[in-house]
Amino acid sequence: MSKPLENIEEVLKSHKLSLADYDHIKEILDGREPNLVEIGIFSAMWSEHCSYKSSKKYLNGFPTKAPWVIQGPGENAGVIDIGDGMAAVFKMESHNHPSFIEPFQGAATGVGGILRDVFTMGARPVANLNALRFGDVQANSDIGRYQRHLVRGVVDGIGSYGNCMGVPTIGGEMSFDESYNGNILVNAFSLGLVKSDEIFLGIAEGIGNSVMYVGSKTGRDGLGGAVMSSDSFTEESKSLRPTVQVGDPFTEKLLLEACLELFKTKGVVVGIQDMGAAGLTSSAFEMAGKSGSGMIMNLDQVPAREEGMTPYDFMLSESQERMLICAKKGKEQEIIDIFEKWDLDVAVIGEVTDSGNMELFWHGDKVCDMPIAPVSEEAPILDRPISRPEYLDKINTKRVEDYPAVDDQEAYKKLLSSLEVVDKSWVYNQYDSMVQTNTAQGPGSLDASTIRVKENGKALAMSSDCNPRYCYIDPFKGAALAVIESGRNVAMSGAQPLAITDCLNFGNPENPEVMWQFAKACEGIKEACAELDTPVVSGNVSLYNETNGVSVFPTPAIAMVGVNDDEDNVLSSTFQEEGNALLLIGTTTGEFGGSLYLKELFNETVGSLNDIDYTMELRLWQLVIDANKEGLLKSAKDINVGGIAMALSKMSALSNMGVMVEVALDKSNYIFDESQGRAVVEVAKSNVQDVAKMAMDLGLSVEQVGTIGGDKVKINSIEMSVDSLRETYFSKFAETIEQDL
Repeated sequence: MSKPLENIEEVLKSHKLSLADYDHIKEILDGREPNLVEIGIFSAMWSEHCSYKSSKKYLNGFPTKAPWVIQGPGENAGVIDIGDGMAAVFKMESHNHPSFIEPFQGAATGVGGILRDVFTMGARPVANLNALRFGDVQANSDIGRYQRHLVRGVVDGIGSYGNCMGVPTIGGEMSFDESYNGNILVNAFSLGLVKSDEIFLGIAEGIGNSVMYVGSKTGRDGLGGAVMSSDSFTEESKSLRPTVQVGDPFTEKLLLEACLELFKTKGVVVGIQDMGAAGLTSSAFEMAGKSGSGMIMNLDQVPAREEGMTPYDFMLSESQERMLICAKKGKEQEIIDIFEKWDLDVAVIGEVTDSGNMELFWHGDKVCDMPIAPVSEEAPILDRPISRPEYLDKINTKRVEDYPAVDDQEAYKKLLSSLEVVDKSWVYNQYDSMVQTNTAQGPGSLDASTIRVKENGKALAMSSDCNPRYCYIDPFKGAALAVIESGRNVAMSGAQPLAITDCLNFGNPENPEVMWQFAKACEGIKEACAELDTPVVSGNVSLYNETNGVSVFPTPAIAMVGVNDDEDNVLSSTFQEEGNALLLIGTTTGEFGGSLYLKELFNETVGSLNDIDYTMELRLWQLVIDANKEGLLKSAKDINVGGIAMALSKMSALSNMGVMVEVALDKSNYIFDESQGRAVVEVAKSNVQDVAKMAMDLGLSVEQVGTIGGDKVKINSIEMSVDSLRETYFSKFAETIEQDL
């Protein structure tokens, strides 16, 4: 064993460990002082990124079970039953810190990592989404220019990796706020399909079974990445570039195909785990920890990309495109043959033992011997102080009536040109959304994105959503509304929402106000998932999204997945035929808390959110799903950011059809209000009475508000030609992002 360390306080500081942690480590090692390799392992496994030490307290109690849930949180990805022996495997992950430092590689490797999480489970990835948050991209300043550079780099990275992998990027969301000037958020979602009885888990068990390494060689890239992502940014953070991993999608494509071939070879694989954050360390400890096994690994047998690498480097590298396999004893050659056929590195590097310890060897010398369970299970679970933010007292009492009146036509033009409203085809045109030929509704189609499932004739709908402004003014209701909005979008396509994955992006957990935001957001998600019967099956927490003391808005991104029983009956969110009637479902009550109206007109994120009516929300979903099954609807669009005016304008722009709408409202600016539980549905005139009766039978308010047709959009007192509308809608984003080029 290596000698104990000198300058221990400096070593601990560089590894983000405390003296209390060090005392705990010595207890785990029976009083022995750790060497550098062991310190590195504890540092990675006990980092915020890997151990969830600040968040675990609040994640307990998430609803995770339902008859259709096959695998909940705790594995590489969640799994739900979608019928006829098929299952959907999905998860969402953050790659925020790396993407701010190195936008192309940070975003690309975020996509690569989430794809591995999915195909590690035995599933072929069939759809990607992303949820992106940027700062002020419109400013003519150094910050504005850098934010535009980040948008271009992140989009390029996502597109390059997904396109090379042959996995369609079929949708996502993007929002902008000054709170992200110092920390952008890059959240990647992937979904795969697998037969329900062919799912693989990340476990190492069976004494004497082999531990095998497959994929790319290990280098020093990404060294300490998990630890880096567990701290705030400062001015010095630009020196962290070496901690950003470098991806190779062509190798990942080979790895995907090799793994899927391997999974078809029966009786060979016991378990398999992606090497993600903390690389070989987390994968080995997690696999052995699940079964209570021990493990021996010979680090000199790990394929190396660089000369002079040390055991510390091998254990903490985050080189991409690598997997760890627990193989049945005697089946090693079959695995070697498959991976060599695909021109990938493969090596037997160890075996499963009954010691309960991780024993690491370097050219025959033991360089680490530590119990696995405490490293995996005894990471400090912190009960950090929480306190309600003082800013809420200043902003929750503000109302839209406190601001100067703005002419509705002027307000309409301002909101319509908001970067949150306008079309993002500049982004999604860089993504291949049609590869695999299953995309029914791709990016830009408004509410949910949808793919066909050829194996059972159904369709899967998915939507990623979060309104950070809502979460800033009320983290509890804002997080609950993120679940609701993602579910509502899925329902608008005619699919039944079934389960979520989440990516909880927050600021510095050492700030009691941030921890209060986090605690409240978790409570909101728990309530919404329980009320809507949409359990959490996987997820990710990203903390320390803070630079120089400024934290991002609380941003609990939610991705909902739902099933439509008929792939040929996917409901559109754009107008289908002139002359059809438009029905407004739900009640408009004048809600402007956290609204786009206040943000765009007064640059304020203020107000409060009304109580949530889950019963009426579920009835709205039921109406759209049932009416679609009966063939009564032509299109449906939920009403959300920017209110009725923006919902109808988006539908009009995409379909190139005008509308004549007159809505009964208490005040004229309520066309921009963001009351929840509402949708506009397109119905043939012959079916209006049937749909209205269905709505009323469910206790929903319903009003026929107008018809589709003509060359202009007219909603109460506002109007604009369809040509002008489309010019703004389709050109504004590209003009903004490309202004420096």
